[in-house]
Amino acid sequence: MSVWRMVFREIGHRKLNFCLGVLAVTAAIACIVGAQSLLQADKLITREVLSARQSEVEAAIEAKEADVERAGAALQEVMRKQMLGLGFNVLILPEGQDLAELHLSGGLSATMPEEYVTRLADSNIVTVNHLLPSVTRRIHWDEKDLDVILVGTRGEVPIMHRALKKPLLDAVAPGNMVVGYEVHKKLNLSEGDTVTLRGREFTISTRHPQRGSEDDATIWIDLRQAQELLGLENLIHAILALECDCAGDRISVIRQEIAGILPGTQVIERYSQALTRAESRDAAKRAADEALAREQAAGEELLTRETRSRADLENRHAQLASVLVPVVVAACALMIGLLSYVNARQRREEIGILRAIGLQARQIMIVFLSKAVLIGLVGGVMGALAGLAVLAVVHQDEVVTVPAAEVVRSSSVSTMLLLAVALAPLLAGLASWIPGVLAARQDPAVVLQGD
Repeated sequence: MSVWRMVFREIGHRKLNFCLGVLAVTAAIACIVGAQSLLQADKLITREVLSARQSEVEAAIEAKEADVERAGAALQEVMRKQMLGLGFNVLILPEGQDLAELHLSGGLSATMPEEYVTRLADSNIVTVNHLLPSVTRRIHWDEKDLDVILVGTRGEVPIMHRALKKPLLDAVAPGNMVVGYEVHKKLNLSEGDTVTLRGREFTISTRHPQRGSEDDATIWIDLRQAQELLGLENLIHAILALECDCAGDRISVIRQEIAGILPGTQVIERYSQALTRAESRDAAKRAADEALAREQAAGEELLTRETRSRADLENRHAQLASVLVPVVVAACALMIGLLSYVNARQRREEIGILRAIGLQARQIMIVFLSKAVLIGLVGGVMGALAGLAVLAVVHQDEVVTVPAAEVVRSSSVSTMLLLAVALAPLLAGLASWIPGVLAARQDPAVVLQGD
């Protein structure tokens, strides 16, 4: 009778012993493969979770950037409109004009050609907008016996290389007059009234509310009519402008550019208005930047928390596996050894007869180990399948799942599967070695005599 025939007959005769052995090997291999599969699945799920969170954060930041851009543009537009109410903040004067005269009397005496404003508008200037030529002089209004500041102005001169912008001030139509608060209050003027200035009649078109500046003592008329009244045909006292968003020392940049276009002029910045305008622009930009920075910080914090949470979960699973796997493998090995020992005790008389009819100890040993190897092979395959099946049970509640095929294809799990199937027979063989040696070394005479 061959060894394998004896093994299969033994298995058929003692099915429970064989099934228990296979079950022990299955449990050990399932534990090893399952632990490695779960750890690898944790890594893959962590990668997917962090990738999804990263995409969410990037999408949120992109949405916030778009919101910030829209809100910033809207805020800038609101600020721009509010700041336009401050009026012109750059004054271009003839080089010889004494500024003390402007500050003390509110009027100007030095003049420059009116064509300067056209020359400036036709240039490629980028530092100022809204060019407005004007004449300004303090006069005595003889007909009303009142000292006023007379300002002659016209419509703004558009800068040719830029899109047209809405003017800061509406032009005063010829024959009309705009009056400041103190003027219309003292003279009890109403809109539509007719007044005479140096022999010419004007209709009151607008009355300004109180502004708390020299504007309250000012009257505005058409530039051409003012030039005729003051004997300044084709001459102006100043060009008013609005500075653009110049970085750094704004006024130095403006002066440098205008000096190259209009030599013989000086540029004055109305500091409080310019400062208010710059601070408002900076505040709008800062608010937008802070909102975006908060969104970015929140995204980074979310990614950090998610990374830490996944790392903690992986560490807990790894620690559990490092304790559970050795204990289960040792328990299964002990169970296989006990089953082999019980099997050897049960077959004591059978082994004695086999030895008595000439079967050698080596052959007896081969029978025991062959059965153990068969148990290991069957249990190894079943354990590998059971270990992979654990993935579907353990990770079924995960928000992000990974296909089992992807887990199996990973190098760590595929290597473990091959090792597990190869090591299962070795584990069963080692556990059955001692009982097999004890059974093979029995003296048949002693065994048979005992019967």
